[in-house]
Amino acid sequence: MSSHSNSHEKKYYDADELQVFKELILSKIDEAKKNLELLNAAVANSGNGDGDTAPTFKNLEEGNSVLSKEENSRLAARQQKFIKDLEAALIRIENKTYGICKVTGKLIPKERLMAVPHTTMTIEAKEMLAKKK
Repeated sequence: MSSHSNSHEKKYYDADELQVFKELILSKIDEAKKNLELLNAAVANSGNGDGDTAPTFKNLEEGNSVLSKEENSRLAARQQKFIKDLEAALIRIENKTYGICKVTGKLIPKERLMAVPHTTMTIEAKEMLAKKK
C-alpha cells in the first residue's frame, strides 16, 4: 500500500481537516444568523417610531448606523444567501466533496477556504470564468 502524503497529489481533505472547516462554518453561520436577526429587527423597527427623525448624535456616537429600510433589507438578503451558501458547504463536508473545485476538480487551498469557507472554486477557476464573461 503506497501512501500519498505528498500534498500535491492530495485530492481531498481528511476527516480531521473537514472537522476544522465544519467548526469554522458553524461559527460563521451562528454569526450570520445573529446579524440577520439584527437586520430583520432593524427593518421591522424602521416602520415604527415617531415619523422621520434624523439620527441623534447619541446614535452616531454609539456607532449605530441608521440605515434605510431598503439598505437593511438588502443586507438581510445578503446574510440569508451567505447562510445558505455556508449550509451548502456543510452538506459538501458530509458528502466529503468539500474543498474540491467544481470547475477544475483540484483541491482548493486551505488558506482560501479559511478566508472564504463557502467557496466552491479555486482562484484560478474563478479567474477563468471571469475571463469568459
